[in-house]
Amino acid sequence: MGWSSILLLGNVLILWLYTAKGEKEITCRPPSIENGDYSPKRIKHRADDVIRYRCEDGFYPATRETVAKCTSTGWIPAPRCSWKPCNFPRIKNGGLNNEENHGFYRYYFPTLRGMKFSYYCKRGFLTPSGTKRDYIRCTAQGWEPAVPCLKACSKSDIEIENGFFSESDLAYHLNKTTQYKCKQGYVTANGKTSGPITCLQNGWSSQPSCIKSCDRPIFENAGTQSNSTWFKLNDKLDYECHVGYENRHKDTKGSITCNYDGWSDKPSCYERECSIPLLDPNLIVDPKKEKYKVGDLLKFSCRPGHRVGPDSVQCYDFGWSPSFPACKGQVGSCVPPPELLHGEVKGTKKEEYGHDEVVEYDCKPGFLLKGPNKIQCVDGKWTTLPICVADARMCDNVPELEHGSVKFPMPSYRHGDSVEFTCLETFTMIGSGAVSCISGRWTQLPQCIATDQLEKCKAPRFSTVGSKLPEKSEFNHNFSISFKCRGKQEYKHSVCINGRWDPEPTCTRIEKKSCPPPPQIPNAQVMETTVKYWEGEKVSILCQDNYQTQDTEEMVCRDGRWQLLPRCVAKIPCSQPPEINHGSIKLPRLSEERRDTAESRSYEHGTTLSYVCDDGFRMAEEHGVTCHMGKWSAPPRCVELPCGPPPSIRHGIVSHELDSYQHGEVVTYSCSEGFGIDGSAFIKCVGGKWSQPPACIKTDCDILPRFENAVLIEKEKKSYRSGEQVMFKCAPSYQMYGSNSVTCVNRMWIGELVCKDSTGKCGPPPPIDNGDITSFPLPVYEPSSSVEYQCQFLYQLQGNKKITCRDGEWSEPPKCLHACVLSEEIMESHNITYRWKENRNIYLQSGDYVEFMCKYRYRKANTSPPLRTMCINGHIDYPSCSRKILGLVDE
Repeated sequence: MGWSSILLLGNVLILWLYTAKGEKEITCRPPSIENGDYSPKRIKHRADDVIRYRCEDGFYPATRETVAKCTSTGWIPAPRCSWKPCNFPRIKNGGLNNEENHGFYRYYFPTLRGMKFSYYCKRGFLTPSGTKRDYIRCTAQGWEPAVPCLKACSKSDIEIENGFFSESDLAYHLNKTTQYKCKQGYVTANGKTSGPITCLQNGWSSQPSCIKSCDRPIFENAGTQSNSTWFKLNDKLDYECHVGYENRHKDTKGSITCNYDGWSDKPSCYERECSIPLLDPNLIVDPKKEKYKVGDLLKFSCRPGHRVGPDSVQCYDFGWSPSFPACKGQVGSCVPPPELLHGEVKGTKKEEYGHDEVVEYDCKPGFLLKGPNKIQCVDGKWTTLPICVADARMCDNVPELEHGSVKFPMPSYRHGDSVEFTCLETFTMIGSGAVSCISGRWTQLPQCIATDQLEKCKAPRFSTVGSKLPEKSEFNHNFSISFKCRGKQEYKHSVCINGRWDPEPTCTRIEKKSCPPPPQIPNAQVMETTVKYWEGEKVSILCQDNYQTQDTEEMVCRDGRWQLLPRCVAKIPCSQPPEINHGSIKLPRLSEERRDTAESRSYEHGTTLSYVCDDGFRMAEEHGVTCHMGKWSAPPRCVELPCGPPPSIRHGIVSHELDSYQHGEVVTYSCSEGFGIDGSAFIKCVGGKWSQPPACIKTDCDILPRFENAVLIEKEKKSYRSGEQVMFKCAPSYQMYGSNSVTCVNRMWIGELVCKDSTGKCGPPPPIDNGDITSFPLPVYEPSSSVEYQCQFLYQLQGNKKITCRDGEWSEPPKCLHACVLSEEIMESHNITYRWKENRNIYLQSGDYVEFMCKYRYRKANTSPPLRTMCINGHIDYPSCSRKILGLVDE
């Protein structure tokens, strides 16, 4: 007899002695199994009661058998769930260092708990710490790290032409980003001196590129429309010379190219020059030079005869203007000047006008004069007439004048309209009281100064006075003086205006400068004239069709030269107008058949288009887009329509209700007590409309369920709130099975209780893992009733499949043993394969055998289990084969 049999006999004897003497019966408390569970569950267990337990995923029973018995010393064996065992590690994309020295662990330490092994990663992979070698450890969660070798990229896998890596690391994990830099004179594809590159599953994200570049050049007397600060190889940069300048190719425009050695040329422009053509021999030119700069003047006179043409011309960037004069012996006179549409001649007309006589025109109110306002009789012909163009620009209401008012105000004012101001009785007007509307703007307003605050003028100081002035040190406002300068016969006059003389009294000789006739601007309406203009006079031009003025429409005579010259530039059409989110171009009277044509057309300069928004959106700015010199103005935006207050629901409210909500805002509903949300509690404002609101449904329970042979513990109520629990107890001689309460959940009672006769009847049969009874379960079974169990597919039934109800207790139910799943990976690691080809099944039922054999050139290890082994409740002892006996080596 073995020691185990002797020990068992002793326990039985002790139990019998205790029972015989009437000692307290041996019982066991329900076991507490960490990371596991057991059945059947009872308040207490008697001696020899057996429980069956199972472990959660990731944990395994401490022993092969998952049963424990109640004894005088407690549960034997103690039910315990241990760590998941670690199979011998296989390093994907790597391997163990000195793997043959670890073979001993395969057989003597099957779980390898707490063990660690040194491993390495193959090329293109790294350990989680970024090294090529590290340790892998067996923990409660399995091997750590779970993925020993991670995908990595090496710097040696890529070369950067004209660049280099800026970090010292040699390899990088998956999704790790590093930086590369370009050499001097090279940039990345987006113009930076450095760029990112990321390690991806298939290698580096892209081939780093460092391309030859050119910095933005320095422009001399030129400019460009490009805003770029760098340029790629072979990029072309267009430039344009400033007005009055040209490049060395005698052109106002040019282009340069980015080459390996830098820019192909310098974008430099030089001041233009004018040369004198072959002239009339009788024409005297002053000054006479070979070349003249822009802005230089030439004056003309004739030796004999009359000059036909201007007496001076000016050098411009587009050449001399106006045309050179000629000398003629006899000149003709002119008939009365022609009529001007929407204009009229100043002064009285004559029947005949002599050579060089000048006539001045004015436009009627509402029209603007374009071109020279003077024409001249030149050898019997009048120079070009000006043009009066309608000016639709209106002036706003007349500005208010402090201490003054308008005499006869009107509701609106057009170009050329005038108003007259007056000051209050005790105020004096300084300046002209007549104010005109010119091109949408009012001319300078006068001032109304209090009469008793008008300033006095100091006596003028000059020594060349020819007449005697009053001996005063100062003079009152509006005092007028007359004087003449030494050597002069005519008198000059000056008036004191609020502390200033107008004009300044002086005898210094001031020559009034004149300008040559205004030039003919390229691409402007023809205005051939020979009339010279005086300092400060202006001439407005009108461009030809398909051209428009740039910067200004007027040129000014200043310091004897025409300055601030306008330019007539071509009106550039626009391509397709910009698209906007949630909107489209409004194309009136355009059928669908013509839409494709519209999408490919161009739009003239000045064209304005409007937009329309999609449903649920509105225009944030009420305007369209206008084509201006090839570019569209900024388009409007379509913004989402706001929502009003959210819809109300019965028995529910909205938190923080507002009058208006923006697109995308969300509100939350809550229900009154006794009601619950049916549907989502949140609704959203989308395009001016709210999404579908929820409903508040009643959640209280009304009728309490009735259970046979069960009695309500507390007094019954008319209704119960959701979540409220009601307790029951069984009638005398009845025993409670299952729960002793039911719970109200959203108008439904949850819970089932059974009160069965305690005189030998049984409740529902106990459940078993991976199996079930073959018949429909009943709440109560009569004594001697039986049920049968069956196991799920591939599980093996162990024990009696039939159980019987005796004295209110079911007999011991069977159990379903686990099937075994054969692992190709484990077989590979153990160097074994199937012995019989026809027995290559993946699954084995508990109790079935499988036979293995060693692979070629391997033999069964001395410590290996047999090659023929049995599946025992999901477990197989795999045999192992090796080439030689391996020893244990400490790390």
